[in-house]
Amino acid sequence: MASTIPDPHPRAHDASQAPPPSDRAGRIEVHGIDPIPDGERHGRPRDLFSVWAAANVNYLSLVVGGALILMGLTLWQALAVIVVGNLFWVTTGLLATSGPAAGAPSEVITRALYGVVGNRVNNAIGGWLVSVCYFALNLAAAAAAAFALVEKAGITADTGVKVAVVVAVAALTLAISVYGHAMIMKLYLPITLTLAAAFAVVALAVAAEADFAYRPAEPLTGGDLWAVLLAGTTMIAAGPLSYTTSADFSRYLPRTTSAKAVLGWTALGGFLPSVVVCSLGAFAATAVDMTDPQTGLEKLLPGWFYPVFLLALVLGTISINALTAYSAGLALQAVGVRVRRSVSVVLDGAVAVALTLYGLLASGFLGTVSKALQLTVVLIGPLMAVYATDIVLRRCRYDGAALSDESPQSPFWYTGGVNLSGAVALLASVAAAALCVDTLYTGPVASALGGLDLSLPVGILVAASLYAVLSRGSRSVRAARAAA
Repeated sequence: MASTIPDPHPRAHDASQAPPPSDRAGRIEVHGIDPIPDGERHGRPRDLFSVWAAANVNYLSLVVGGALILMGLTLWQALAVIVVGNLFWVTTGLLATSGPAAGAPSEVITRALYGVVGNRVNNAIGGWLVSVCYFALNLAAAAAAAFALVEKAGITADTGVKVAVVVAVAALTLAISVYGHAMIMKLYLPITLTLAAAFAVVALAVAAEADFAYRPAEPLTGGDLWAVLLAGTTMIAAGPLSYTTSADFSRYLPRTTSAKAVLGWTALGGFLPSVVVCSLGAFAATAVDMTDPQTGLEKLLPGWFYPVFLLALVLGTISINALTAYSAGLALQAVGVRVRRSVSVVLDGAVAVALTLYGLLASGFLGTVSKALQLTVVLIGPLMAVYATDIVLRRCRYDGAALSDESPQSPFWYTGGVNLSGAVALLASVAAAALCVDTLYTGPVASALGGLDLSLPVGILVAASLYAVLSRGSRSVRAARAAA
């Protein structure tokens, strides 16, 4: 891991300068969770657009968009849900502003929220475990597209071939993550352009067959309609809410970078492609059965283009998983595993590959994990809300060097290494959200409301309001506001 000794001559690199040797695409990134010295800061906020766009032109967005129609919404109701749910990308953008302020990743910045010790638990569960499970599920989705591509080439996708395909896709993904920040910044613009071209062809094919006046035979009304609208919004919002690590990709920007620009380019990079691709899924569902999206879309696409589409699905999943693996590697370091970032990424990838192979070849494990992750909004909504509230309370003032201090003398040690304000706010909001769930089980609040799932708004509101109240007297918050 790189030294955390401050640069004796700190300066923010001019945006026109080449990246410093420590952050070039041809070299493995040397920094992990240590703060980025001012002399190594570089880049422009607009570079963040392609990072988030490449990760959101993907198969999952198509599936989710089609699911809204399958849930019984009209086309225009589905489109409204898609727009509203994706507005949560603004919150992802807000979290990204803490990266340039601290020069540190989200996994370290959240020590201000939960304390040095409390944050290790946060990173173990909300960071590493959830990320590895998402990696496995996304890898399984990419593998399914790759299996179909192999079959198109006349090769039988037997067990040996499936194992080879999963390992190959994972290896490509981890190569990007191991090389790190500079490789992501270099590759994701051409990846975005390539995926945009592929999905433009999909859009033309879908538009030719879509029923723009689609209404289900028995439209939903009253409480049933509101329950589905809320469930659909939660499903869409789970995407941006899962990225509580957006500072990981903005931390190399100079500390003087405009916070509004960081927020705007991050939010736009996630919002625009997510709305477009989710909408394509909804439009397609008015013409074909999207319970099996690959088969359904094959009926709409030109025969020559279908293999290209499968390749695009694999590429899109590699893009999103490379970001997931990168952050999971940082989370493992932040938990306290003392290995280089590149090694932690490989360890995470190995676990994810093992889970994927076990799920695809030996059991229904991935199905079980997928259902369990439907409940993650109960956790990720409050996690996002506490983080966003802290940024507002501190006026986005974070001391990267102080956050890197894990000793009992750290200003973020709080009480026994735990910030009770953050811990209480998170636990209380997760408990409140869990009472409102109507997904894998029906909570008492949802039951009393006839199946209305309010877990997302309740979790966010309780987390934000409780953390704001409990943090009013925080010494570190007062110090940050005074320095602003």
